[in-house]
Amino acid sequence: MSDLRDAEKKLEKAVFREEFSYWKLFISTFMISAFTVGGGFVIIPLLKSKFVDEYGWMNENESLDLVSIAQSAPGLVAANASIIMGYRMGGFRGTAVALLATILPPLVTLTIISYCYDAFASNPYVRMFLKGMQCGVTAILVNVVLDLVLKQWKKKLVLPLLIMAGTFAASYFFKINIMYIILVDAVIGLFLMKESKYD
Repeated sequence: MSDLRDAEKKLEKAVFREEFSYWKLFISTFMISAFTVGGGFVIIPLLKSKFVDEYGWMNENESLDLVSIAQSAPGLVAANASIIMGYRMGGFRGTAVALLATILPPLVTLTIISYCYDAFASNPYVRMFLKGMQCGVTAILVNVVLDLVLKQWKKKLVLPLLIMAGTFAASYFFKINIMYIILVDAVIGLFLMKESKYD
C-alpha cells in the first residue's frame, strides 16, 4: 500500500495529459514492445514519445536519467528501461506491469516463429517486410538524436554537444568499446555537469 502511495506522490510531479492507469501502462508498453524492431535501444525513443510527450507521466530530464541507468545496468536494455520507467510511474506494481508487457510480444512472436522457422527464413516477403521495418526504426533513432542535439543547441551549452560529438567519434571512427565510452561520459557528468543549467 505504501508502495502505491509513493508512486502516486511521484506521479503528482508530472504534467499529466492523460490520467495514469495500470491498464493504459500495460497496453501502451505492450504495443511499443510489439512494434520494436532492431534491438533494445529502439524501445527507448518510443517509451519517451508515449510516456513523456503524449501522456506526460514523466518529464523529459527524468526519462533521460532513467534511460541512462537502463543502458548502464546489466541485462536487456528494453527490459531495463521498462522496469525503471514502470517503477517510476507505478511503483512495484508498475514494474511488474511494464515488464510483463515488454516481454509478452517477443515471447509470443518467437514461439510462433520457432514453429514456422523454415517458412519464415525462406520467405522473400518476410525479408522485405523486415528490411522496411529496419528503415523505419533508423528514421526514429535519427529523429531522437536530432531532437536531443537541437534541444542542447537551443540551451547554448557547449559541453553536452562536445560529449555527444566525442561519443559518436569514439564509437564510429575509433571503434572504442561502448562500455568505456559510457564510463568516461559518466565521469565527465559527475565532475563537470553539477550546475543547475545542465538539468
